[in-house]
Amino acid sequence: LSIPAIIGFITLFGIATRNGILLVSHYQTLAKEGLPLYQSIIKGSKDRLSPILMTALTAGLALIPLAIGGELPGNEIQSPMAKVILGGLLSSTLLNLFVVPVVYYLANRKTEQK
Repeated sequence: LSIPAIIGFITLFGIATRNGILLVSHYQTLAKEGLPLYQSIIKGSKDRLSPILMTALTAGLALIPLAIGGELPGNEIQSPMAKVILGGLLSSTLLNLFVVPVVYYLANRKTEQK
């Protein structure tokens, strides 16, 4: 594990955390407006889908040339960092779009039943 790869993990952690916080915050805002839990998750996920995908695609498309040109002189630092961020963006985007809503529902369903 190189220093650039660790820097890539730190960058990725920031992006993934921000997306998750914005998603959950939107769920909570919709719930405060009076939507039931399930509907707030569906509507919140639809509302945040575009911004999450645009962030991931923009960063991913910008990093593809850096990840591909790893053998070129001067890219010894950029290539590992770009590869870590690209792989992590894919997995964290899927996590934010599919796992976070399910976990939020499971964590809050008892609150709604009361």
